[in-house]
Amino acid sequence: MVNTHTIRGREQRTAWILLTPALLLLLFVFAYPIGRAFWLSLFTQNLGTKLQPVFSGFDNYARMAGDGRFWQTFWQTTIFTSASVVLELLLGLGIALILNQKFFGRGFVRTTAIIPWALPTALIGLAWAWIFNDQFGVVNDILLRLGLIQTGINWLGDPALAMMAVVFADVWKTTPFISILLLAGLQSISPDLYEAHSIDGATPWQNFTRITLPLLMPQILIALLFRFAQAFGIFDLIAVMTGGG
Repeated sequence: MVNTHTIRGREQRTAWILLTPALLLLLFVFAYPIGRAFWLSLFTQNLGTKLQPVFSGFDNYARMAGDGRFWQTFWQTTIFTSASVVLELLLGLGIALILNQKFFGRGFVRTTAIIPWALPTALIGLAWAWIFNDQFGVVNDILLRLGLIQTGINWLGDPALAMMAVVFADVWKTTPFISILLLAGLQSISPDLYEAHSIDGATPWQNFTRITLPLLMPQILIALLFRFAQAFGIFDLIAVMTGGG
């Protein structure tokens, strides 16, 4: 009689052997730079001189924690990241559900939907900075024509409005990526599951909550992890649109 535990153990060892080269490569590419950066952060050095670095332990971190500008920046970054990622996930899921349906020109729409994400972030920042310009921006022009405002709004000059503007620009750029990622997950779900569930009397909402969301959760988690890491470290979009302010 074949021992299933032995077979399973062999399969796991084979999997680890096959994964080891990739894991070592990831360790070298990602872990080493992070570890090196942390080690350098424990030293104090004036880059304008030739003096040797002086080991200072965690003094740099203590000084950073006591700087009010750090906490203000951290809070603003957290707001930007949370707002943009949540909106991108909700909109991306909705677009993915639409693109997963059969309609004329679906292939063309799927192809063109990824264009905003493929464009350089600096270019996107320049375009949206022009759109939100208080003197000749498209947004103010539309609001003036509709009679909703009397004078142009300084979208990028007010901190709260600037936050809304950069979140809007980031959502516009990155939502297509989330939608394509989730679309790939939707296409891996067998239609037979929906058919069997519908025969049992399930509604479309029950199909979504009991089949689509659970089976799509791995792609959702990947999208969240990727976007949180990317959005938390974003610089170019904000620098181009607001000058870093």
